[in-house]
Amino acid sequence: MFRNARRATLLLAAGAAAAGAGAGGILDPTTAVTVSASTPLRHLLSTASTGLLSSNPLFSPWQGRFPIIISFASALVPPTNLSNQGSGGNSDHSRCLSRNSIAEAAAAVAPSVVNISFVQGVNVETQWAQTKRVGSGTIIDPDGTILTCAHLVPDTESTKAVLSGKVTVTLQDGREFEGVVLNADCHSDIAIVKIKSSTPLPAARLGSSSKILPGEWVVALGSPLCLQNTVTAGIVSCVDRKSSDLGLGGIRKEYIQTDCPINVGNSGGPLANLDGEIIGVNVLKAKSGNGLGFAVPIDSTVKIMEHFKKNGRAVHPWLGLKMLDLKPTIIAQLKERSSSFPDVRKGVLVSVVTPGCPAERAGFAPGDVVTEFDGKPVESVKEIIDIMWDKVGRQCKVLVQRANNVSVILTVTPEEADDQQLSA
Repeated sequence: MFRNARRATLLLAAGAAAAGAGAGGILDPTTAVTVSASTPLRHLLSTASTGLLSSNPLFSPWQGRFPIIISFASALVPPTNLSNQGSGGNSDHSRCLSRNSIAEAAAAVAPSVVNISFVQGVNVETQWAQTKRVGSGTIIDPDGTILTCAHLVPDTESTKAVLSGKVTVTLQDGREFEGVVLNADCHSDIAIVKIKSSTPLPAARLGSSSKILPGEWVVALGSPLCLQNTVTAGIVSCVDRKSSDLGLGGIRKEYIQTDCPINVGNSGGPLANLDGEIIGVNVLKAKSGNGLGFAVPIDSTVKIMEHFKKNGRAVHPWLGLKMLDLKPTIIAQLKERSSSFPDVRKGVLVSVVTPGCPAERAGFAPGDVVTEFDGKPVESVKEIIDIMWDKVGRQCKVLVQRANNVSVILTVTPEEADDQQLSA
């Protein structure tokens, strides 16, 4: 028995040494040592420790409160729920929070975060007034291209007479530059500012917002209340918070909702995952509640920037429809109300058709269920919006299901939304 106990003690010492505790060190009775080991060694150590504690009288005073907590986690086999779940698909790091995870993500993004201030004089009914806006932005190209919010900078399409105005960009290292607004889209609240530097600037990596999950850890950086180089952290509260949920009119938009503490000055700053990738642009916070912040998803932002390059402005498609995502529970309820409701398992329900809109001219009617758009199966309004993002002026074939399972193919041409349609 004593020989077996000696072997067990040596095995435990070897495990502690592998974890960095040191084979010959003296352990404090209050110290908890967590050992990381491979699967075979984990089994061997667990068996040995069980025999040691149950059969060796030398350790009887510590039974029930033994100072070594045996928690063996294999470093070779990742948890099945976390494998390949990073938003960028790079690793499972963005799902595993360690002591330095947030610090490492912040360190990766922080050099590219800037403070933006804009002071302008505006002639309003022959009277001069000065306004100042402050916020944040992210360098996304070493040439000085900065991603920020449109409400922080001059409206490039405004008809107001601007007497004077200057965009000042301050880097993390304290250097100041005068910025030029290249593009701004008030509907999405996304803008591009450019500065000139004699040397390449630190640029952030753009990730993807399509794979983020509720509960995922995220980091917000910026200059709240003009306090530069501020880092806050939280979790994703909702991945697709709709603009209608926030009481915002106009064409449907979706936001990433987080509980990261953000304040005035955070607008335009980055929302990053634990891989140090930008997954959103912080644009809104709730006035009446803490822990309610909203960011434009980076996937939508990238599309807007593509429009900037291609068209010089963001082009928003418009059909004139109000639609609803169909879920099994909603379908079942509609079937109860009317037995003629089409036999569909998924799709998008048309609830309202605006008179004179492209959809009405194409033959859409309230009650239609869209199941395919431009040859692609759809089950959400977001999917339809994504498909027709670059289809303005182009014909799209749409498969709809109607009462009594009548299938109809309609041809619709999305139009570019005007200011009234964007804000209605």
